[in-house]
Amino acid sequence: MATSDAHIVVEGLTMKYGSFLIQRDLTFEIKRGDVFVIMGGSGCGKSTLLKHLIGLNRPAAGRVLYSGESFWDATSAQRDTLLRRMGILYQKGALWTSMTLAENVSMPLRQYTKLSEAQIRDIAEYKLALVGLSGFEEYYPSEISGGMQKRAGLARAMALDPEVLFFDEPSAGLDPVSSKLLDDLIIELNQSTGATIVVVTHELPSIFAIAKSSVFLDADTKTMIAFGPPKELLEKSNDPKVIEFLTRGERQSRAA
Repeated sequence: MATSDAHIVVEGLTMKYGSFLIQRDLTFEIKRGDVFVIMGGSGCGKSTLLKHLIGLNRPAAGRVLYSGESFWDATSAQRDTLLRRMGILYQKGALWTSMTLAENVSMPLRQYTKLSEAQIRDIAEYKLALVGLSGFEEYYPSEISGGMQKRAGLARAMALDPEVLFFDEPSAGLDPVSSKLLDDLIIELNQSTGATIVVVTHELPSIFAIAKSSVFLDADTKTMIAFGPPKELLEKSNDPKVIEFLTRGERQSRAA
């Protein structure tokens, strides 16, 4: 049974592509205002789980609930309302290359609100300033670095003031310094906006820096084998797969 502060609840979720099983019987909850990490090795289904959470894939079994409302049991109009409460930062930023950064951030505002052009412009500038891109409004994605593109993508994801922000491998392709800056930004946004943040990542520095809780997906058993704060899992878990992942095998090699 979900706790009173649960924002997202996953109940008995099974994910398949046709007859091919990805993960089964996933049951966990994400508390409102948490930074929650989906972790595990390559090919375990992390990004597939994210697609189920944001409504791109329908579960083979089970449910995903937002504030007690089942996404796939809702009407089409209700699902649209739920989706507008979400912001998504895709792995490669997914910016429109023919648009400036301000135009990219403005796009969802033009599509889903009745704000004036002046209001939209002000909001776009504000969102870009929040991610450290003040003064770059008229730049095109090709004119800025990969780390800046990720931040611009985040500004666009925040355009409609979402309750939940989803990140798919946000540190992918970034150098360690840019990755650390992005981690700091995620923490800062979580604290300043109170948004629930869900991050898919396999990067250990990011996992330990940002996660308040997590779920560990296992590719062999095709289900979750751990749930909780990563630091607590590292201290208390007896599962060798979890320990190996969270230490990159260092603990076992030292013991040997």
